[in-house]
Amino acid sequence: MPDLRRTPIYPAHLAAHGKLVPFAGFELPVQYTGLLDEHRAVRQRAGLFDVSHMGEIVVRGAGALAAVQRLVTNDLSKAVNGQAQYSALCNHEGGILDDLVVYRRADDDLLICVNAANRDKDFAWFSQHLVGATATDEGEDYAQLALQGPLAEAILAKLTRTDLRTLGTYRFTAGEVAGRRLLIARTGYTGEDGFELFCKPSDALDLWNALLEAGAPEGLIPCGLGARDSLRTEMKYCLYGNDIDDTTTPLEAGLGWITKLDKGDFIGAGALRAQQAKGLSRKLVGFRFTGKGIPRHGYPVLVDGKPFSSVTSGTLSPSTAQPIGMAYLPPSHGVVGSQFEIDVRGRPIPAVVVKTPFYERPRSWTKVNP
Repeated sequence: MPDLRRTPIYPAHLAAHGKLVPFAGFELPVQYTGLLDEHRAVRQRAGLFDVSHMGEIVVRGAGALAAVQRLVTNDLSKAVNGQAQYSALCNHEGGILDDLVVYRRADDDLLICVNAANRDKDFAWFSQHLVGATATDEGEDYAQLALQGPLAEAILAKLTRTDLRTLGTYRFTAGEVAGRRLLIARTGYTGEDGFELFCKPSDALDLWNALLEAGAPEGLIPCGLGARDSLRTEMKYCLYGNDIDDTTTPLEAGLGWITKLDKGDFIGAGALRAQQAKGLSRKLVGFRFTGKGIPRHGYPVLVDGKPFSSVTSGTLSPSTAQPIGMAYLPPSHGVVGSQFEIDVRGRPIPAVVVKTPFYERPRSWTKVNP
């Protein structure tokens, strides 16, 4: 096994007795005090994640906006400077190379946050296919912390003069937190209110400690990959490599809302238009067990008693206490209420398609984009 990389927060993970595991080439904490404790902290108070393993690619040049527009599925022309946009990067067959977030700093300056495991692949794709702009891998120039939960704004407000109340969802701004210059983005992967902070690696550990100290009265705790996974599963947020990959399309994965086939040509658009015209042969759905057991990634999915696919994500939901998961089903079985089975170690367990997200968050904190 190649040597695992470590983020600038590694000393804090050790000090907090985090259980470290390999993930996307990094040594990262899967948990500290426990998955359930950390999950509930984010849903009820706030949690702090080290997501410095994520990749950052910057595209610059007079034609940057048009160049990236040709590569991603969403419509960047609908975003304004200071707005982040969730999107997908597709191959020529419409398969998903990665899901990513584009931060539009200016027409000629786009910061793109990509999945850690896809960083090299994505950078090579951008470098090969950009026209009129230049891509730079700046992943070594950033560390990234995610402060998530209903009390995230109150905690972060203690450390910054930036008016967080006017910073809408999927908006970002440059500012200072605990005296460090960084990018403050109201984005996240948990389904809760929160912020992702892009900072210099040399500032990351001090910033981590400052946030935990400021948030201690509100019950802020460090959280690991385990809680991050259960939180995103409850929201039916896709995980690359599990729920989506280059063999699945955005239309199949329920990501049609970020796939703007009317915006003009982009790589993969032709294949996606053809798929839409023909009709889908499968779709990603959320389900829950109606029998005993917990669905896990890789368990065979049975439709009318015959193998069709496998569970892409599954867990016992800490928020609902129900066994939930995601899987690809034929459209005939992809509607709410449809029943099928999952093979759990040789036992067929009944499951039913349900409305997603599995967890409905309180709406009181939701920020309207200014």
